[in-house]
Amino acid sequence: MTMESDRISYHDSVRTVYQRLKADGMSNVWDRYEAQGLGNDPDRRCAFCRAGARCDFCSNGPCRADASRNWRGVCGINADGMAMRMMLLRNVMGASNYHFHAAQAVRTLRATAEGKTPFTIADSGKLRTFAERLGIDTSGSDAEVALRLCDFVEEDFHRFTYEPSLIVERLAPEERKEVWKRLGLFPGGIYGETIVDTASTLTNVDGWYASHAMRAMRLGVAMAYQSQIVLEYIQDILYGVPRPHPMRVDLGVLDPDYVNILPNGHEPFLGFALIDLARTDEWQEKARAVGAKGLRIIANIETGQELIQRREMDNVFYGYTGNWIMQEAVLATGAVDVFAADMNCSLPLDPLYAEKYHFKLIPVSEVVVFEGGTERLEYVPEKAKEQAAALLQMGIENFRERREKVRPIPGLPVREAVVGFSTESIVEALGGSLDPLLSAIKDGTIRGVVGLVSCTTLRDYGQDVHTVAVAENLIARDILVLGMGCGVAGLQVAGLCSPEAKEKAGPGLKRLCSALGVPPVLGFGTCTDTGRCADLLLAVSKALGGVPLPDLPVAVAAPEYMEQKATIDALFALALGLYTYVNPVPTVTGGPDLVKLLTQDLPGITGGVLHVETDAVEAAEGILAHIEAKREKLGI
Repeated sequence: MTMESDRISYHDSVRTVYQRLKADGMSNVWDRYEAQGLGNDPDRRCAFCRAGARCDFCSNGPCRADASRNWRGVCGINADGMAMRMMLLRNVMGASNYHFHAAQAVRTLRATAEGKTPFTIADSGKLRTFAERLGIDTSGSDAEVALRLCDFVEEDFHRFTYEPSLIVERLAPEERKEVWKRLGLFPGGIYGETIVDTASTLTNVDGWYASHAMRAMRLGVAMAYQSQIVLEYIQDILYGVPRPHPMRVDLGVLDPDYVNILPNGHEPFLGFALIDLARTDEWQEKARAVGAKGLRIIANIETGQELIQRREMDNVFYGYTGNWIMQEAVLATGAVDVFAADMNCSLPLDPLYAEKYHFKLIPVSEVVVFEGGTERLEYVPEKAKEQAAALLQMGIENFRERREKVRPIPGLPVREAVVGFSTESIVEALGGSLDPLLSAIKDGTIRGVVGLVSCTTLRDYGQDVHTVAVAENLIARDILVLGMGCGVAGLQVAGLCSPEAKEKAGPGLKRLCSALGVPPVLGFGTCTDTGRCADLLLAVSKALGGVPLPDLPVAVAAPEYMEQKATIDALFALALGLYTYVNPVPTVTGGPDLVKLLTQDLPGITGGVLHVETDAVEAAEGILAHIEAKREKLGI
């Protein structure tokens, strides 16, 4: 793979800024990928690492395993055990990251209910509906209900593994709960699950790949219901349920003549506070007083997805840049004044970019730390307004220096996407029920639905190249796509979340898009919306009379998974009984029994199917074949 080629990224804007990075001699993700060696064939870097058959957990290592010759680690663990044990640890990391976000959401709701934050309960209906589903008393004021909700979920988080989770019991499909209880996959509280899973991966504790695989799926169930659904629904309660609206996207949203504040990461709490404060005349006047045209909040990465799903664009909340691989390109545009880094997706090398391109780099989460340490401002719900004001002031004070010392890149592209789809807004768009969507599936107007829950990676094809190709192949086959995570950012910037993209859809999906006025790829949010998507599937199942989730004409796709949160999403999808397409090839191929379990045996256990494929056309054909088989089984 040549970094100068179009395969660096699907997006013209990124390739344009890459030329600046090369000229400036700045280390960047594309060159660092190449510098790892054998960039054209990363599978050749280390055959044992690629296969997941290596371990350095104890001082006897590092060890390598080879199933074909029965080579084991010094402790005796085989290649299957090595590969799945490491995969389980990845899932523990992913679950911990998701649940850190959930805990912050609960903390923010509690402080808001106590009247201590600048936020309010924006959606009383969502609060009471969610509380009712959980069996919580909904009498009294919104604040009283919210506090009961916080108490309930926090108590559930702390159940140990032998205490079944009430959240999962009250939210999950009946058929799935029966399967999970029969298989030992029904979880306790997520803290207890995380402790046991971490303890089991210690040297000489649990060496059986099948045990680790079951633990990983069980943790995935706990994470999806206790972390993802709880955090997203609390954010709905605080900031409103996502509803469709247009949004500017791509690097052209950055205008160097404005003070530009960029909340970045996965937690939107300070982002919402920044938007609300920046929209006041007082702060706009402060920006104009230093020579700027005004003050803008620019959305980035998954924090940005949370913001754009729930806030409409204007001249203050101006637009969205893109996903995590675009980060260095964003910072090198010469238009950034403050980069507020919350949990996840801030690069260790960002301080060098702050120095070179003269912006303020401020970690706003206790888990984000940069090399050498930098000025910090850790999020405290009760101080959100004051902290937002401090960030805005930093940007205003930075503006003149940045304008004097950095030459901005002109003429970067900008386009519009439709964002803000959720279960509620999809039902609203369909006239108040799922019947039109179900009718479209039953009569074959669309063949099925795919939840594209993906990261973005340079592996195999370059940033977003494979994601866009898979999505285009799916919609061409009359398959509606719900986009989540960094993957949907790539699809938004590529134009597939715009109404005009219906021209790339098959005839049936094109008719549906025209009738409803929606694009063929619906922006459904962040990777944390995997739980919300599972809840949508529950609604579809109920509307069809209780069809088991594994029998629905649906699938999950992760065309460019990258990090640990993605792997636990995939394991949850398999526990949910869904066909799950992933790329690149996971690092488990050194364990033949593990590969057989995941790709051949699992359909008879949970109903889930893992499909690995590097070719976009073949991937889409595999998904379509699965959907058609489910349609035939349902007689539609």
